[in-house]
Amino acid sequence: MAEMTPESVAAEVQSFVDTSWDPDMTVGEWWQAMLDARWSHPSLPEHAYGRGFSQGLALVAMRTLGQLGVIGPPPGLGYMLAAPTIAEHGTQDQIDHYVPRILSGTDAWCQLFSEPGAGSDLAGLQTKAERDGDEWIVNGQKVWTSGGRIADLGMLIARTDASVPKHAGVSYFAVDMHQDEVDVRPLKEMTGRSMFNEVFLSDARVADAARLGGLGDGWRVANTTLNHERASIGGGSAGFVLVNPGSIADNLERRAGDIVDGAKKGSNSGHAPGVGQKLWDRYTTKARELGRLDDDLFRQQSMELYSLIQLNRWNIQRAKDRRQRTGGEANIAKLMDAEIHHRFREYGLATAGADGMLGYRSSSVDPSISEIAMFACAPSIYGGTNEVQRNIIGERVLGLPKEPGPDRNTPFSELPKNQ
Repeated sequence: MAEMTPESVAAEVQSFVDTSWDPDMTVGEWWQAMLDARWSHPSLPEHAYGRGFSQGLALVAMRTLGQLGVIGPPPGLGYMLAAPTIAEHGTQDQIDHYVPRILSGTDAWCQLFSEPGAGSDLAGLQTKAERDGDEWIVNGQKVWTSGGRIADLGMLIARTDASVPKHAGVSYFAVDMHQDEVDVRPLKEMTGRSMFNEVFLSDARVADAARLGGLGDGWRVANTTLNHERASIGGGSAGFVLVNPGSIADNLERRAGDIVDGAKKGSNSGHAPGVGQKLWDRYTTKARELGRLDDDLFRQQSMELYSLIQLNRWNIQRAKDRRQRTGGEANIAKLMDAEIHHRFREYGLATAGADGMLGYRSSSVDPSISEIAMFACAPSIYGGTNEVQRNIIGERVLGLPKEPGPDRNTPFSELPKNQ
């Protein structure tokens, strides 16, 4: 078989769209066609319904889909985090059960990691799972759960053994979010939206067969999820049309062409767009129309932001080259994504002037500017705070001394709370 190149990948995607896309098909039919042709998630290995592509070739495939104006694969945490984690740590039975349902849009997922007292120190989590025959009974609280209200399944880490060190007594499960014992409560942000939720598990049940990885090996599995999360957050957008997956969102029977037409009309739903080259082009075009580029300081601000976007792109490219990568690229991308959000906030507000004080529904310059301005502080916190990312880079990449604290071999039950 000939080695794939960016050109051959783009040509294959073009051929697939030419022969398979039909605006009259449903969203579910289109996603199933992508799954059958293994274009949904081409970076997954072949045994996990992918093509085993490098991240670079997979990005070419996704960007080609974006350029062709069709609906992209099912977005969300199932696609971004659960599928690659299951592909790496799951049994073949688990892969065959979960991954096709993610890639066909049948199931939406959320991430049940952070807790009110275990955010930066995630390994200090208190949620407990107790064995009951072939099941586990789970009690605890999770918070900052993106997409929890529309999730069918959750990536759950819970403490299954408090008698061992905190990193060793954690297990990883796929938990059913539809059971009555799981209570999802939205948290309203200053944007007016509720992207995050808090989740209460009160005697929730999960089968042992839904445990991913070995008993007590959940920390290693969770780190795989976290690495994919950091890389995805900093990786930018492919620019294709998105529609929520899962049974609660209930989009599978919608006509695909209607969704694409709605996206082309540019109807604004109040959601901030992804930050990157396309948004810089959009803001710079508006700035030129408004005469802002005549100002030297504004042009300098514009080029500083452009440079950061390119540096982040190069950092992601370095992560794909075994000869160059350091192991900290995902953390660097996460840090740069936060910084780029902050810079877009300042750039957008400088472009809009007084109009930037208005909500997106009232803006006459660009409705995304106020959304970015209010949302920009979030990327410094979600997915692991900037401080956590710097600690990881310092300790794991640069070899700096660890922060002082209890001995790592101390049993969790003997640790002071949150340590």
